Amino acid sequence: MTMLTRSAAILALLAGPALAQDGTAPAPDTQAQAQFRAPSDARVPAAGPDWQSFHGQVSGAKFSPLDQITPDNVAQLELAWRAQTGDVSDGSGDLPATVWSATPIYANGLLYIGTPFYRVIAYDPATGEQVWSFDTQSTLKALTQPALKNRGVAYWQADDPQHGAACQKIVYLGTMDAQLFAIDADSGVPCEDFANGGVLDVNQWNTLNDRWPLSLLQPPTIVGDHVIIGWAGNDWDWAEAPPGSVFSVNAQSGALEWTFDTLPEDIRARTGTANVWTAMSADEDRGIVYLPVASPSPNYWGGNRTEDIPYATSTTALDVDTGEVIWSRQWVHHDIWDYDINAAPTLMDITVDGENVPALMQPTKMGFLFVVNRETGEDIWRIEERPVPAGDIPGERYAETQPFPTVPAPLLDQSRLPDVWTLADIASFGECSALWEDMRYDGMYTAPTTEGAGAGAYPNSAGVVQWGGVGFDPERQIAVVNLSHVVQHIQLYDRSRYDEINGAAGTGESGFHPQTGAPYGMSLKTALNRWGMPCWEPPFGEIMAIDMTSGETLWRKPFGMSQRYGFYMPESWGSPTIGGPAITAGGLIFIGATMDGMVRAYDLETGEALWRDLTEAPSVANPAVFEHEGAQYVAFVSGGNSILKPSVGDMVSVYRLPD
Repeated sequence: MTMLTRSAAILALLAGPALAQDGTAPAPDTQAQAQFRAPSDARVPAAGPDWQSFHGQVSGAKFSPLDQITPDNVAQLELAWRAQTGDVSDGSGDLPATVWSATPIYANGLLYIGTPFYRVIAYDPATGEQVWSFDTQSTLKALTQPALKNRGVAYWQADDPQHGAACQKIVYLGTMDAQLFAIDADSGVPCEDFANGGVLDVNQWNTLNDRWPLSLLQPPTIVGDHVIIGWAGNDWDWAEAPPGSVFSVNAQSGALEWTFDTLPEDIRARTGTANVWTAMSADEDRGIVYLPVASPSPNYWGGNRTEDIPYATSTTALDVDTGEVIWSRQWVHHDIWDYDINAAPTLMDITVDGENVPALMQPTKMGFLFVVNRETGEDIWRIEERPVPAGDIPGERYAETQPFPTVPAPLLDQSRLPDVWTLADIASFGECSALWEDMRYDGMYTAPTTEGAGAGAYPNSAGVVQWGGVGFDPERQIAVVNLSHVVQHIQLYDRSRYDEINGAAGTGESGFHPQTGAPYGMSLKTALNRWGMPCWEPPFGEIMAIDMTSGETLWRKPFGMSQRYGFYMPESWGSPTIGGPAITAGGLIFIGATMDGMVRAYDLETGEALWRDLTEAPSVANPAVFEHEGAQYVAFVSGGNSILKPSVGDMVSVYRLPD
């Protein structure tokens, strides 16, 4: 495990009314509530044999109705084909390193992959033969991120595609320099009628504090004929940054339909971000898109933004046709911990106390799973406002309370730091114990400080749950989540001290960042000893299943193997994880996500590990499950992520049962 590098981050509406005590921002008027296009008993549409979006379905469920592969035969799963794109860099040459997290998309009888060199490749799903490829010719520079990043492509098709007409089916790919490409899914040729000859310049809307481009690293979310676009930026380096905004454009023309601004107009110039950099989800029948909104800038000091910012670090539900707010729940008040909402909420229809409930589960970096009614934003299981500690930085504002869900239980105990790992402490002659003594930790919301080794950050800024999110089986009403246990410490430095320590500019790898424009620079460091061993007790990662009729845990176990210097650690220690699960009607969980480069299958009902294979790098992308010509396939992308370890790859691996 290596030091955490920078996590990626991101004219119609102003910020809405102040939050109620439970964190709810009501709709601006009753008209928005009346715009639902389905009755209250409408359910999440059934999944199909394709895998047409980042999470399989726009609901975020990551569920396949396919049952050809089962717990009884999954051990026979074999490699159908393997391909390497060639689009990879370890950062040692002229190009930045790559971080590749692209979920494969199966649609239109092809498997589509986006690469970190901003190319699209269409493969024959059965053989791996390349059908076509398209190169955006984008600049390969780390403009907003420390690496070249890509999480894949999005797919759209017309309700009634006209045979022989171009661009009735479109693949979309975004670039770090804020260009969105629309490509004919059949031919790989740009769609001339989309924006400017097939390219939409999203950066044309970057007009305030435009210190960097609105990077399009996450594929857009497709809801009907709407292409809904969030963006990523440059965390931790600026107090004043581009303000958070989400854009909806027409799928075929690229014409702007609406813009949603997350920050109140009167403070946008002196803060920024609160963007949507991860995937969104949507209830297509009700016409609602759900935004997981990040924190404002700068991330670890909020003296420039002491006013309420209701949509920051929230789940916000918008009318997909107008961009108007239907409801919003803020999960962190006055966020000074970079606790971005980093994963799409998972929509689920569940039976609670005998009633069918249209639910939404929002996983968070904090290790909370907030469950609310997706029509109204109201609690399904009680969410409480509880007191949290204040800090000691002059001019800072500290929220008196924060929301805590009661069911499901928190994924880890945030009231205390994990115990010091005896093995790491002995190996480093007491370094870990000394660090624990020097850190301040009064619970999860311990405020950043200049004192000692700073404030303990547990959970850490990368998150207990990462952007892979939560999977859900609608038939068994079981949710599946993989999670990490990582301890960091945040330290603030007044401006003169920061400049003395770190010079004019920090770097992502050093853990120092200037927060330019704020009176404090900062460092964020993972709690490792001199040998790079975690100072906290294992397990470092787990996987678990939850009964969503009650919120109770069905099973939970360490997940993956940590790896250092080429050696695998015991499986009981687990591994930090990035990437989420895919669930099948056959009763299986498919997942990569771990340091060890393995891809695995688990029995959904028991948690028993049933199958695994080794790939060249951590498979930090969500897998895809699809049916092609009567056979069920499972596809993984193994691209690596420096948050886990310095290993990169360009491998696509596709599995099926023997003929």
